[in-house]
Amino acid sequence: MVALGIVAGIVVLFVIWGISVYNGLISFTNRFKNSFSQIDVQLKRRYDLIPNLVETAKGYLSHERETLEAVIKARNTAITSNQQAASNPADPKAIAALGAAEGQLTGALSRLFALAESYPDLKANQTMASLMEEMASTENKVAFARQSFNDSVMAYNTAREVFPAVIIANNFGFTEAQLLEITNPDEREAPKVSFK
Repeated sequence: MVALGIVAGIVVLFVIWGISVYNGLISFTNRFKNSFSQIDVQLKRRYDLIPNLVETAKGYLSHERETLEAVIKARNTAITSNQQAASNPADPKAIAALGAAEGQLTGALSRLFALAESYPDLKANQTMASLMEEMASTENKVAFARQSFNDSVMAYNTAREVFPAVIIANNFGFTEAQLLEITNPDEREAPKVSFK
């Protein structure tokens, strides 16, 4: 009878431990999903600014049509990738695709801003200056949100990979989450948005 009580006690402790680990992994999952929603908010703000920026620049850069079209195309690709990633931030392929799309958009914006620097009338345009200031602020917020997301993903991945939690993680489908990284080294820098 005592042996049966000891075995039952061990089983109960094991079940409690399993529930605790499972709930902890759920908590980490929810944290990185919430962190992604913060990125989503900032990216939508960024995407909303871009058409205004392009429209303002269009009057001054009408013969630079390729650059303007590249920005709009990169924006549209980024929006699609962001929507897919937002629907499931735990999908590594969607996060990787978003990182690649954001890298392309950053590169296209950098080319637009570099081109705009060489047009004094455009630099002096109050609307353009205001949009550039708003874009710079948004870029900082995107970078901060991305860092927060990556920190949350790192904490989740660490929690699911340590022993003995890895046993629960593998048996209940807690897969590795993907960091949001820009893969092209040339596109790692934020666009320069200075009109001084």
